[in-house]
Amino acid sequence: MPCRLDVPQNLMFGKWKYEKPDGSPVFIAFRSSTKKSVQYDDVPEYKDRLSLSENYTLSISNARISDEKRFVCMLVTEDNVFEAPTIVKVFKQPSKPEIVSKAPFLETEQLKKLGDCISKDSYPDGNITWYRSGKALQPLEGVVVLIFKKQMDPVTQLYTMTSSLEYKATKADIQMPFTCSVMYYGPSGQKTVPSEEAIFDIYYPTEQVTIQVVPSKTAIKEGDNITLKCLGNGNPPPEEFLFYLPGQPEGIRSSNTYTLTDVRRNATGDYKCSLIDKKGMIASTAITVHYLDLSLNPSGEVTKQIGDALPVSCTISASRNATVVWMKDNIRLRSSPSFSSLQYQDAGNYVCETALQEVEGLKKRESLTLIVEGKPQIKMTKKTDPSGLSKTIICHVEGFPKPAIQWTITGSGSVINQAKESPYINGRYYSKIIISPEENVTLTCTAENQLERTVNSLNVSAISIPEHDEADEISDENREKVNDQAKLIVGIVVGLLLAALVAGVVYWLYMKKSKTASKHVNKDLGNLEENKKLEENNHKTEA
Repeated sequence: MPCRLDVPQNLMFGKWKYEKPDGSPVFIAFRSSTKKSVQYDDVPEYKDRLSLSENYTLSISNARISDEKRFVCMLVTEDNVFEAPTIVKVFKQPSKPEIVSKAPFLETEQLKKLGDCISKDSYPDGNITWYRSGKALQPLEGVVVLIFKKQMDPVTQLYTMTSSLEYKATKADIQMPFTCSVMYYGPSGQKTVPSEEAIFDIYYPTEQVTIQVVPSKTAIKEGDNITLKCLGNGNPPPEEFLFYLPGQPEGIRSSNTYTLTDVRRNATGDYKCSLIDKKGMIASTAITVHYLDLSLNPSGEVTKQIGDALPVSCTISASRNATVVWMKDNIRLRSSPSFSSLQYQDAGNYVCETALQEVEGLKKRESLTLIVEGKPQIKMTKKTDPSGLSKTIICHVEGFPKPAIQWTITGSGSVINQAKESPYINGRYYSKIIISPEENVTLTCTAENQLERTVNSLNVSAISIPEHDEADEISDENREKVNDQAKLIVGIVVGLLLAALVAGVVYWLYMKKSKTASKHVNKDLGNLEENKKLEENNHKTEA
Protein backbone atom coordinates (compact mmCIF):
# COMPACT_ATOMS: atom_id res chain seq x y z
CA MET A 1 0.00 0.00 0.00
CA PRO A 2 1.79 3.16 -1.11
CA CYS A 3 1.65 6.15 1.21
CA ARG A 4 -0.60 8.54 -0.62
CA LEU A 5 1.30 11.65 0.64
CA ASP A 6 4.11 13.76 -0.70
CA VAL A 7 7.11 13.42 1.61
CA PRO A 8 7.84 16.84 3.23
CA GLN A 9 11.44 18.14 3.43
CA ASN A 10 11.50 18.43 7.20
CA LEU A 11 10.07 14.92 7.72
CA MET A 12 11.02 13.38 10.98
CA PHE A 13 9.48 9.91 10.65
CA GLY A 14 6.60 7.98 9.12
CA LYS A 15 4.16 5.55 10.71
CA TRP A 16 1.37 3.09 9.63
CA LYS A 17 -1.64 2.23 11.68
CA TYR A 18 -5.03 0.58 11.17
CA GLU A 19 -8.30 1.38 12.82
CA LYS A 20 -10.32 -1.04 14.89
CA PRO A 21 -14.07 -1.32 14.38
CA ASP A 22 -14.53 1.06 17.35
CA GLY A 23 -12.21 3.61 15.68
CA SER A 24 -9.25 3.22 18.05
CA PRO A 25 -5.84 3.08 16.28
CA VAL A 26 -3.32 0.21 16.30
CA PHE A 27 0.22 1.20 15.20
CA ILE A 28 2.05 -1.46 13.28
CA ALA A 29 5.17 0.09 11.63
CA PHE A 30 7.64 3.03 12.18
CA ARG A 31 10.47 4.42 10.03
CA SER A 32 12.85 7.34 10.96
CA SER A 33 13.85 9.69 8.18
CA THR A 34 17.17 10.51 9.80
CA LYS A 35 18.36 7.18 11.17
CA LYS A 36 16.91 5.17 8.26
CA SER A 37 15.79 2.57 10.75
CA VAL A 38 12.51 0.55 10.67
CA GLN A 39 10.60 -0.73 13.64
CA TYR A 40 7.48 -2.96 13.68
CA ASP A 41 5.09 -2.87 16.56
CA ASP A 42 4.34 -6.01 18.52
CA VAL A 43 1.04 -6.86 16.84
CA PRO A 44 0.63 -10.67 16.75
CA GLU A 45 -1.54 -10.86 13.65
CA TYR A 46 1.12 -9.02 11.61
CA LYS A 47 4.21 -10.64 13.00
CA ASP A 48 6.71 -11.29 10.20
CA ARG A 49 4.18 -10.20 7.58
CA LEU A 50 5.05 -6.49 7.21
CA SER A 51 7.63 -4.61 5.16
CA LEU A 52 8.04 -0.78 5.05
CA SER A 53 10.10 0.67 2.23
CA GLU A 54 12.07 3.96 2.13
CA ASN A 55 9.19 5.72 0.36
CA TYR A 56 6.91 4.50 3.12
CA THR A 57 5.12 1.90 1.05
CA LEU A 58 3.71 -0.79 3.34
CA SER A 59 3.60 -4.42 2.12
CA ILE A 60 1.58 -7.18 3.83
CA SER A 61 2.34 -10.78 2.88
CA ASN A 62 0.04 -13.81 3.10
CA ALA A 63 -3.16 -11.83 2.96
CA ARG A 64 -5.99 -12.80 5.29
CA ILE A 65 -9.66 -11.96 5.54
CA SER A 66 -8.77 -10.00 8.71
CA ASP A 67 -6.61 -7.69 6.60
CA GLU A 68 -9.79 -6.08 5.29
CA LYS A 69 -9.37 -2.81 7.29
CA ARG A 70 -8.80 0.94 7.03
CA PHE A 71 -5.04 1.55 7.05
CA VAL A 72 -3.56 5.06 7.54
CA CYS A 73 -0.13 6.36 6.47
CA MET A 74 1.17 9.11 8.83
CA LEU A 75 4.07 11.47 8.00
CA VAL A 76 5.25 13.61 10.95
CA THR A 77 7.24 16.87 10.85
CA GLU A 78 8.22 19.15 13.73
CA ASP A 79 5.13 21.20 13.44
CA ASN A 80 2.54 18.95 11.66
CA VAL A 81 1.13 15.45 11.08
CA PHE A 82 -0.09 14.36 7.65
CA GLU A 83 -2.44 11.35 7.22
CA ALA A 84 -3.65 9.40 4.15
CA PRO A 85 -6.04 6.42 4.57
CA THR A 86 -6.22 3.25 2.38
CA ILE A 87 -9.15 0.89 2.60
CA VAL A 88 -8.16 -2.76 1.86
CA LYS A 89 -10.69 -5.24 0.42
CA VAL A 90 -9.84 -8.99 0.44
CA PHE A 91 -11.36 -11.51 -2.05
CA LYS A 92 -11.33 -15.34 -2.17
CA GLN A 93 -12.51 -17.22 -5.29
CA PRO A 94 -14.87 -20.02 -4.29
CA SER A 95 -14.27 -23.64 -5.24
CA LYS A 96 -15.90 -25.04 -8.38
CA PRO A 97 -19.52 -25.87 -7.54
CA GLU A 98 -20.44 -29.54 -7.32
CA ILE A 99 -23.80 -31.29 -7.45
CA VAL A 100 -24.00 -33.76 -4.54
CA SER A 101 -26.66 -35.90 -2.90
CA LYS A 102 -28.01 -36.57 -6.38
CA ALA A 103 -31.29 -38.42 -6.63
CA PRO A 104 -30.91 -41.90 -8.18
CA PHE A 105 -33.90 -41.10 -10.41
CA LEU A 106 -36.69 -38.60 -10.91
CA GLU A 107 -40.36 -39.46 -11.34
CA THR A 108 -42.80 -37.69 -13.57
CA GLU A 109 -45.59 -35.80 -11.83
CA GLN A 110 -43.74 -35.95 -8.49
CA LEU A 111 -41.84 -33.10 -6.83
CA LYS A 112 -38.59 -34.67 -5.74
CA LYS A 113 -35.23 -33.40 -4.50
CA LEU A 114 -32.81 -33.47 -7.39
CA GLY A 115 -29.65 -32.65 -5.42
CA ASP A 116 -27.52 -30.03 -3.65
CA CYS A 117 -25.17 -27.60 -5.36
CA ILE A 118 -22.24 -26.73 -3.06
CA SER A 119 -19.47 -24.15 -3.48
CA LYS A 120 -16.90 -23.70 -0.69
CA ASP A 121 -14.32 -21.18 0.64
CA SER A 122 -15.64 -17.96 -0.85
CA TYR A 123 -15.10 -14.42 0.28
CA PRO A 124 -17.27 -12.58 0.13
CA ASP A 125 -20.19 -14.97 -0.22
CA GLY A 126 -21.77 -15.64 -3.63
CA ASN A 127 -25.03 -16.76 -5.22
CA ILE A 128 -25.93 -20.14 -6.79
CA THR A 129 -28.10 -20.62 -9.88
CA TRP A 130 -29.52 -23.88 -11.29
CA TYR A 131 -29.81 -24.58 -15.03
CA ARG A 132 -31.72 -27.14 -17.13
CA SER A 133 -30.12 -27.63 -20.53
CA GLY A 134 -28.42 -24.24 -20.19
CA LYS A 135 -31.57 -22.35 -19.16
CA ALA A 136 -31.74 -20.87 -15.65
CA LEU A 137 -34.44 -22.34 -13.43
CA GLN A 138 -36.73 -19.91 -11.66
CA PRO A 139 -38.81 -20.83 -8.62
CA LEU A 140 -42.26 -22.15 -9.57
CA GLU A 141 -44.64 -23.49 -6.99
CA GLY A 142 -44.97 -27.26 -7.16
CA VAL A 143 -42.46 -27.52 -10.02
CA VAL A 144 -39.18 -25.80 -9.05
CA VAL A 145 -38.31 -25.22 -5.40
CA LEU A 146 -34.95 -23.60 -4.50
CA ILE A 147 -33.53 -23.48 -0.97
CA PHE A 148 -30.32 -21.43 -0.49
CA LYS A 149 -28.03 -21.53 2.57
CA LYS A 150 -24.61 -20.06 3.41
CA GLN A 151 -22.25 -20.72 6.27
CA MET A 152 -19.07 -18.93 7.39
CA ASP A 153 -16.14 -20.77 8.88
CA PRO A 154 -15.37 -19.03 12.20
CA VAL A 155 -11.66 -19.67 11.78
CA THR A 156 -11.08 -18.86 8.12
CA GLN A 157 -14.10 -16.54 7.79
CA LEU A 158 -14.72 -18.14 4.38
CA TYR A 159 -18.25 -18.87 3.16
CA THR A 160 -19.77 -22.13 1.97
CA MET A 161 -22.92 -21.76 -0.20
CA THR A 162 -25.46 -24.54 -0.66
CA SER A 163 -28.53 -24.56 -2.94
CA SER A 164 -31.02 -27.45 -2.87
CA LEU A 165 -33.29 -28.09 -5.88
CA GLU A 166 -36.63 -29.86 -5.75
CA TYR A 167 -37.96 -30.59 -9.23
CA LYS A 168 -41.04 -32.15 -10.84
CA ALA A 169 -39.75 -34.00 -13.90
CA THR A 170 -41.51 -34.75 -17.18
CA LYS A 171 -40.66 -37.12 -20.03
CA ALA A 172 -39.10 -34.08 -21.74
CA ASP A 173 -36.34 -34.21 -19.11
CA ILE A 174 -35.02 -37.53 -20.43
CA GLN A 175 -31.31 -37.11 -21.18
CA MET A 176 -31.47 -33.41 -20.30
CA PRO A 177 -28.35 -32.05 -18.51
CA PHE A 178 -28.69 -30.15 -15.23
CA THR A 179 -25.95 -27.80 -14.00
CA CYS A 180 -25.42 -25.13 -11.36
CA SER A 181 -23.05 -22.17 -11.11
CA VAL A 182 -21.74 -19.84 -8.41
CA MET A 183 -21.57 -16.09 -8.98
CA TYR A 184 -19.09 -14.13 -6.83
CA TYR A 185 -17.23 -10.81 -6.83
CA GLY A 186 -13.49 -10.43 -7.32
CA PRO A 187 -11.05 -7.53 -7.65
CA SER A 188 -12.07 -7.06 -11.29
CA GLY A 189 -15.80 -7.48 -10.81
CA GLN A 190 -18.41 -10.21 -11.02
CA LYS A 191 -17.30 -13.77 -11.87
CA THR A 192 -19.13 -17.07 -12.51
CA VAL A 193 -17.90 -20.66 -12.12
CA PRO A 194 -20.07 -23.52 -13.55
CA SER A 195 -20.38 -27.12 -12.32
CA GLU A 196 -20.19 -30.36 -14.30
CA GLU A 197 -23.35 -31.62 -15.99
CA ALA A 198 -25.61 -34.18 -14.30
CA ILE A 199 -28.13 -36.34 -16.17
CA PHE A 200 -30.88 -38.12 -14.26
CA ASP A 201 -32.84 -41.28 -14.98
CA ILE A 202 -36.47 -40.28 -15.44
CA TYR A 203 -39.10 -42.74 -14.27
CA TYR A 204 -42.49 -42.64 -15.96
CA PRO A 205 -45.44 -45.06 -16.05
CA THR A 206 -46.23 -47.44 -18.92
CA GLU A 207 -48.71 -45.98 -21.37
CA GLN A 208 -48.58 -48.70 -24.02
CA VAL A 209 -47.69 -52.40 -24.20
CA THR A 210 -46.47 -54.36 -27.23
CA ILE A 211 -46.11 -58.09 -27.85
CA GLN A 212 -43.41 -59.74 -29.95
CA VAL A 213 -42.46 -63.23 -31.12
CA VAL A 214 -38.77 -63.96 -30.49
CA PRO A 215 -36.64 -64.77 -32.25
CA SER A 216 -38.47 -63.07 -35.08
CA LYS A 217 -39.46 -65.63 -37.73
CA THR A 218 -41.14 -65.11 -41.06
CA ALA A 219 -42.98 -68.41 -40.61
CA ILE A 220 -43.58 -70.83 -37.74
CA LYS A 221 -44.03 -74.55 -38.36
CA GLU A 222 -45.21 -77.45 -36.29
CA GLY A 223 -42.57 -78.57 -33.81
CA ASP A 224 -41.13 -75.09 -33.31
CA ASN A 225 -40.90 -73.32 -29.96
CA ILE A 226 -42.66 -69.96 -29.67
CA THR A 227 -41.45 -67.34 -27.18
CA LEU A 228 -43.75 -64.38 -26.61
CA LYS A 229 -42.25 -61.18 -25.23
CA CYS A 230 -44.38 -58.43 -23.75
CA LEU A 231 -42.94 -54.94 -23.40
CA GLY A 232 -44.17 -51.79 -21.69
CA ASN A 233 -42.93 -48.34 -22.72
CA GLY A 234 -42.55 -47.15 -19.13
CA ASN A 235 -39.33 -46.56 -17.21
CA PRO A 236 -38.41 -48.78 -15.54
CA PRO A 237 -40.17 -51.31 -17.79
CA PRO A 238 -42.72 -53.55 -16.04
CA GLU A 239 -41.42 -56.99 -15.10
CA GLU A 240 -44.68 -58.98 -14.92
CA PHE A 241 -47.53 -59.40 -17.39
CA LEU A 242 -50.62 -61.46 -18.06
CA PHE A 243 -50.49 -63.61 -21.21
CA TYR A 244 -53.70 -64.72 -22.90
CA LEU A 245 -53.60 -67.79 -25.17
CA PRO A 246 -56.17 -68.49 -27.91
CA GLY A 247 -59.39 -69.82 -26.44
CA GLN A 248 -58.30 -69.20 -22.83
CA PRO A 249 -60.09 -66.27 -21.13
CA GLU A 250 -57.88 -66.39 -18.03
CA GLY A 251 -54.46 -64.80 -18.29
CA ILE A 252 -51.25 -66.56 -17.32
CA ARG A 253 -49.03 -64.54 -15.00
CA SER A 254 -45.42 -64.53 -16.09
CA SER A 255 -42.32 -62.41 -16.50
CA ASN A 256 -42.01 -60.43 -19.72
CA THR A 257 -41.54 -63.68 -21.70
CA TYR A 258 -43.69 -66.79 -22.11
CA THR A 259 -42.62 -69.87 -24.11
CA LEU A 260 -44.71 -72.54 -25.84
CA THR A 261 -42.80 -75.66 -26.88
CA ASP A 262 -43.40 -78.07 -29.76
CA VAL A 263 -46.43 -76.18 -31.08
CA ARG A 264 -49.08 -77.85 -33.24
CA ARG A 265 -51.41 -76.44 -35.87
CA ASN A 266 -54.12 -75.83 -33.27
CA ALA A 267 -51.84 -73.19 -31.72
CA THR A 268 -52.77 -70.84 -34.58
CA GLY A 269 -54.62 -67.80 -33.27
CA ASP A 270 -54.40 -64.42 -31.50
CA TYR A 271 -52.04 -64.04 -28.53
CA LYS A 272 -52.42 -61.14 -26.08
CA CYS A 273 -50.70 -59.63 -23.07
CA SER A 274 -51.47 -56.88 -20.56
CA LEU A 275 -50.12 -55.28 -17.41
CA ILE A 276 -50.95 -56.94 -14.11
CA ASP A 277 -52.58 -53.82 -12.67
CA LYS A 278 -53.92 -52.38 -15.94
CA LYS A 279 -55.74 -55.22 -17.68
CA GLY A 280 -57.38 -52.83 -20.11
CA MET A 281 -54.00 -52.01 -21.66
CA ILE A 282 -53.72 -55.00 -24.06
CA ALA A 283 -51.44 -55.84 -26.97
CA SER A 284 -52.08 -58.71 -29.39
CA THR A 285 -50.43 -60.52 -32.27
CA ALA A 286 -51.64 -63.20 -34.67
CA ILE A 287 -49.59 -66.38 -35.06
CA THR A 288 -50.00 -68.98 -37.79
CA VAL A 289 -48.47 -72.40 -37.22
CA HIS A 290 -47.82 -73.89 -40.65
CA TYR A 291 -48.23 -77.61 -41.22
CA LEU A 292 -47.68 -80.10 -44.02
CA ASP A 293 -49.11 -83.62 -44.29
CA LEU A 294 -48.25 -86.14 -46.99
CA SER A 295 -49.96 -89.48 -47.62
CA LEU A 296 -48.61 -91.90 -50.25
CA ASN A 297 -50.78 -94.87 -51.24
CA PRO A 298 -49.40 -97.44 -51.58
CA SER A 299 -46.12 -96.92 -49.74
CA GLY A 300 -43.28 -99.03 -48.48
CA GLU A 301 -42.39 -102.16 -50.45
CA VAL A 302 -45.01 -103.38 -52.94
CA THR A 303 -44.68 -106.48 -55.15
CA LYS A 304 -46.87 -106.78 -58.25
CA GLN A 305 -47.04 -109.09 -61.27
CA ILE A 306 -46.10 -107.90 -64.72
CA GLY A 307 -49.12 -106.58 -66.60
CA ASP A 308 -50.99 -105.65 -63.41
CA ALA A 309 -52.50 -102.21 -62.92
CA LEU A 310 -51.34 -100.14 -59.94
CA PRO A 311 -52.96 -96.81 -59.04
CA VAL A 312 -50.63 -94.51 -57.06
CA SER A 313 -51.76 -91.39 -55.19
CA CYS A 314 -49.80 -88.78 -53.22
CA THR A 315 -52.18 -86.63 -51.15
CA ILE A 316 -51.04 -83.29 -49.69
CA SER A 317 -52.66 -81.32 -46.87
CA ALA A 318 -50.96 -78.04 -45.94
CA SER A 319 -51.53 -74.59 -44.45
CA ARG A 320 -50.74 -73.05 -47.84
CA ASN A 321 -49.95 -74.17 -51.37
CA ALA A 322 -47.18 -76.76 -51.47
CA THR A 323 -44.95 -77.96 -54.29
CA VAL A 324 -44.84 -81.68 -55.13
CA VAL A 325 -41.89 -83.47 -56.76
CA TRP A 326 -41.72 -87.11 -57.85
CA MET A 327 -38.40 -88.94 -58.02
CA LYS A 328 -37.54 -92.39 -59.32
CA ASP A 329 -34.17 -93.79 -58.36
CA ASN A 330 -32.99 -90.22 -57.56
CA ILE A 331 -34.07 -88.91 -60.97
CA ARG A 332 -36.85 -86.33 -61.12
CA LEU A 333 -40.00 -87.34 -63.01
CA ARG A 334 -41.97 -84.96 -65.17
CA SER A 335 -45.29 -86.14 -63.76
CA SER A 336 -46.70 -88.46 -61.13
CA PRO A 337 -46.40 -92.16 -62.00
CA SER A 338 -49.42 -94.14 -63.26
CA PHE A 339 -49.37 -97.84 -64.09
CA SER A 340 -52.14 -99.39 -66.18
CA SER A 341 -49.98 -102.37 -67.18
CA LEU A 342 -46.78 -102.83 -65.21
CA GLN A 343 -43.55 -103.58 -67.01
CA TYR A 344 -40.22 -104.62 -65.59
CA GLN A 345 -38.76 -101.16 -66.27
CA ASP A 346 -41.43 -99.70 -63.95
CA ALA A 347 -39.74 -101.31 -60.94
CA GLY A 348 -37.69 -98.98 -58.74
CA ASN A 349 -37.71 -96.67 -55.72
CA TYR A 350 -40.29 -93.89 -56.04
CA VAL A 351 -40.32 -90.85 -53.74
CA CYS A 352 -43.06 -88.24 -53.39
CA GLU A 353 -41.60 -85.09 -51.83
CA THR A 354 -43.39 -81.88 -50.91
CA ALA A 355 -42.34 -78.59 -49.31
CA LEU A 356 -43.65 -75.16 -48.35
CA GLN A 357 -41.27 -72.75 -50.03
CA GLU A 358 -42.02 -69.87 -47.63
CA VAL A 359 -41.46 -71.99 -44.49
CA GLU A 360 -37.87 -72.98 -43.94
CA GLY A 361 -37.37 -76.62 -43.05
CA LEU A 362 -40.97 -77.73 -43.65
CA LYS A 363 -40.58 -80.75 -45.96
CA LYS A 364 -42.17 -84.19 -46.10
CA ARG A 365 -41.41 -87.27 -48.20
CA GLU A 366 -42.74 -90.80 -48.54
CA SER A 367 -41.28 -93.62 -50.62
CA LEU A 368 -42.61 -96.60 -52.58
CA THR A 369 -40.35 -99.49 -53.52
CA LEU A 370 -42.05 -101.20 -56.45
CA ILE A 371 -41.08 -104.75 -57.35
CA VAL A 372 -42.47 -106.18 -60.63
CA GLU A 373 -42.36 -109.99 -60.73
CA GLY A 374 -42.91 -112.26 -63.72
CA LYS A 375 -42.55 -115.92 -64.67
CA PRO A 376 -39.71 -116.70 -67.06
CA GLN A 377 -40.54 -116.23 -70.75
CA ILE A 378 -38.20 -117.81 -73.32
CA LYS A 379 -37.51 -117.15 -76.98
CA MET A 380 -34.75 -119.01 -78.84
CA THR A 381 -33.00 -117.88 -82.02
CA LYS A 382 -30.13 -119.24 -84.11
CA LYS A 383 -27.68 -117.73 -86.53
CA THR A 384 -25.15 -119.41 -88.80
CA ASP A 385 -21.66 -117.98 -89.00
CA PRO A 386 -20.91 -116.55 -92.49
CA SER A 387 -18.10 -119.11 -92.80
CA GLY A 388 -20.62 -121.91 -92.27
CA LEU A 389 -18.39 -123.57 -89.66
CA SER A 390 -20.47 -122.76 -86.55
CA LYS A 391 -23.89 -121.73 -85.38
CA THR A 392 -24.85 -119.33 -82.57
CA ILE A 393 -27.87 -120.28 -80.51
CA ILE A 394 -29.39 -117.55 -78.31
CA CYS A 395 -31.87 -118.05 -75.50
CA HIS A 396 -33.71 -114.77 -74.71
CA VAL A 397 -35.24 -114.78 -71.24
CA GLU A 398 -37.57 -112.28 -69.57
CA GLY A 399 -38.65 -112.48 -65.95
CA PHE A 400 -38.14 -111.28 -62.34
CA PRO A 401 -36.53 -112.29 -60.07
CA LYS A 402 -33.71 -112.96 -62.50
CA PRO A 403 -34.17 -116.46 -63.91
CA ALA A 404 -31.20 -118.81 -64.01
CA ILE A 405 -30.48 -120.25 -67.50
CA GLN A 406 -29.30 -123.80 -68.15
CA TRP A 407 -28.49 -125.42 -71.49
CA THR A 408 -28.76 -129.13 -72.40
CA ILE A 409 -28.32 -131.17 -75.59
CA THR A 410 -30.88 -133.86 -76.40
CA GLY A 411 -29.42 -137.36 -76.27
CA SER A 412 -26.34 -136.68 -74.24
CA GLY A 413 -28.21 -134.68 -71.57
CA SER A 414 -25.02 -132.81 -70.79
CA VAL A 415 -25.00 -129.28 -69.42
CA ILE A 416 -23.22 -126.70 -71.57
CA ASN A 417 -21.03 -124.46 -69.46
CA GLN A 418 -19.53 -122.42 -72.25
CA ALA A 419 -22.57 -120.13 -72.49
CA LYS A 420 -22.06 -116.34 -72.41
CA GLU A 421 -24.62 -114.07 -70.79
CA SER A 422 -25.60 -110.45 -71.41
CA PRO A 423 -26.27 -107.92 -68.61
CA TYR A 424 -29.65 -108.22 -66.85
CA ILE A 425 -31.57 -105.03 -67.70
CA ASN A 426 -35.27 -104.28 -67.10
CA GLY A 427 -36.03 -107.96 -66.48
CA ARG A 428 -34.36 -109.19 -69.67
CA TYR A 429 -31.13 -110.85 -70.65
CA TYR A 430 -29.90 -113.63 -72.94
CA SER A 431 -27.50 -116.54 -72.95
CA LYS A 432 -25.78 -117.72 -76.10
CA ILE A 433 -23.63 -120.66 -77.13
CA ILE A 434 -21.66 -121.36 -80.28
CA ILE A 435 -21.71 -124.96 -81.60
CA SER A 436 -20.48 -126.86 -84.68
CA PRO A 437 -22.82 -129.92 -84.81
CA GLU A 438 -21.78 -132.81 -87.04
CA GLU A 439 -25.34 -134.12 -86.95
CA ASN A 440 -28.77 -132.77 -86.22
CA VAL A 441 -29.24 -131.92 -82.48
CA THR A 442 -31.84 -130.41 -80.21
CA LEU A 443 -30.78 -127.69 -77.74
CA THR A 444 -32.92 -127.08 -74.65
CA CYS A 445 -32.88 -123.78 -72.71
CA THR A 446 -34.26 -123.95 -69.18
CA ALA A 447 -35.05 -120.70 -67.28
CA GLU A 448 -36.07 -120.85 -63.64
CA ASN A 449 -36.79 -118.31 -60.88
CA GLN A 450 -38.77 -118.43 -57.62
CA LEU A 451 -42.03 -118.29 -59.52
CA GLU A 452 -41.72 -120.98 -62.20
CA ARG A 453 -39.48 -123.16 -64.35
CA THR A 454 -39.83 -122.71 -68.13
CA VAL A 455 -38.29 -124.90 -70.85
CA ASN A 456 -37.90 -124.34 -74.59
CA SER A 457 -36.06 -126.34 -77.27
CA LEU A 458 -34.65 -125.64 -80.72
CA ASN A 459 -33.58 -128.18 -83.41
CA VAL A 460 -30.29 -127.36 -85.03
CA SER A 461 -29.13 -129.11 -88.25
CA ALA A 462 -25.62 -130.23 -88.87
CA ILE A 463 -23.30 -127.56 -90.21
CA SER A 464 -23.24 -129.38 -93.57
CA ILE A 465 -26.95 -128.73 -94.03
CA PRO A 466 -27.93 -125.12 -94.71
CA GLU A 467 -31.01 -123.86 -92.85
CA HIS A 468 -32.99 -120.67 -92.29
CA ASP A 469 -31.70 -118.50 -89.42
CA GLU A 470 -34.12 -116.81 -87.05
CA ALA A 471 -33.54 -113.12 -86.52
CA ASP A 472 -32.38 -111.91 -83.10
CA GLU A 473 -34.48 -109.57 -81.07
CA ILE A 474 -34.08 -105.99 -82.15
CA SER A 475 -34.49 -102.75 -80.34
CA ASP A 476 -37.40 -100.44 -80.94
CA GLU A 477 -35.18 -97.70 -82.27
CA ASN A 478 -33.92 -99.91 -85.09
CA ARG A 479 -37.23 -101.69 -85.68
CA GLU A 480 -38.37 -99.27 -88.42
CA LYS A 481 -35.07 -99.61 -90.26
CA VAL A 482 -35.25 -103.41 -90.01
CA ASN A 483 -38.83 -103.40 -91.30
CA ASP A 484 -37.70 -101.48 -94.39
CA GLN A 485 -34.91 -103.97 -94.94
CA ALA A 486 -37.36 -106.86 -94.45
CA LYS A 487 -39.64 -105.46 -97.14
CA LEU A 488 -36.72 -105.33 -99.55
CA ILE A 489 -35.72 -108.89 -98.72
CA VAL A 490 -39.30 -110.14 -99.15
CA GLY A 491 -39.38 -108.54 -102.58
CA ILE A 492 -36.15 -110.23 -103.59
CA VAL A 493 -37.33 -113.61 -102.25
CA VAL A 494 -40.61 -113.36 -104.17
CA GLY A 495 -38.68 -112.57 -107.32
CA LEU A 496 -36.41 -115.56 -106.81
CA LEU A 497 -39.35 -117.87 -106.19
CA LEU A 498 -41.01 -116.79 -109.44
CA ALA A 499 -37.77 -117.41 -111.28
CA ALA A 500 -37.46 -120.86 -109.64
CA LEU A 501 -41.04 -121.69 -110.62
CA VAL A 502 -40.35 -120.87 -114.25
CA ALA A 503 -37.16 -122.93 -114.15
CA GLY A 504 -39.07 -125.90 -112.60
CA VAL A 505 -41.69 -125.88 -115.34
CA VAL A 506 -39.00 -125.84 -117.98
CA TYR A 507 -37.17 -128.70 -116.26
CA TRP A 508 -40.37 -130.80 -115.98
CA LEU A 509 -41.05 -130.42 -119.65
CA TYR A 510 -37.50 -131.43 -120.37
CA MET A 511 -37.71 -134.56 -118.21
CA LYS A 512 -40.98 -135.63 -119.73
CA LYS A 513 -39.54 -135.58 -123.20
CA SER A 514 -36.41 -137.42 -122.25
CA LYS A 515 -36.71 -141.26 -122.95
CA THR A 516 -33.12 -142.28 -122.70
CA ALA A 517 -32.25 -141.52 -119.08
CA SER A 518 -29.92 -144.16 -117.61
CA LYS A 519 -30.56 -146.18 -114.47
CA HIS A 520 -27.55 -144.54 -112.86
CA VAL A 521 -29.13 -141.15 -113.26
CA ASN A 522 -32.44 -142.48 -111.86
CA LYS A 523 -30.58 -143.76 -108.87
CA ASP A 524 -28.97 -140.38 -108.21
CA LEU A 525 -32.29 -138.68 -108.57
CA GLY A 526 -33.77 -141.11 -106.04
CA ASN A 527 -31.06 -140.27 -103.56
CA LEU A 528 -31.68 -136.58 -104.10
CA GLU A 529 -35.39 -136.97 -103.39
CA GLU A 530 -34.61 -138.82 -100.15
CA ASN A 531 -32.32 -136.03 -99.01
CA LYS A 532 -35.01 -133.47 -99.77
CA LYS A 533 -37.56 -135.42 -97.73
CA LEU A 534 -35.12 -135.72 -94.83
CA GLU A 535 -34.52 -131.99 -94.86
CA GLU A 536 -38.26 -131.27 -95.05
CA ASN A 537 -38.83 -133.53 -92.03
CA ASN A 538 -36.11 -131.70 -90.12
CA HIS A 539 -37.73 -128.36 -90.88
CA LYS A 540 -41.11 -129.62 -89.70
CA THR A 541 -39.61 -130.89 -86.45
CA GLU A 542 -37.92 -127.53 -85.80
CA ALA A 543 -41.13 -125.76 -86.59
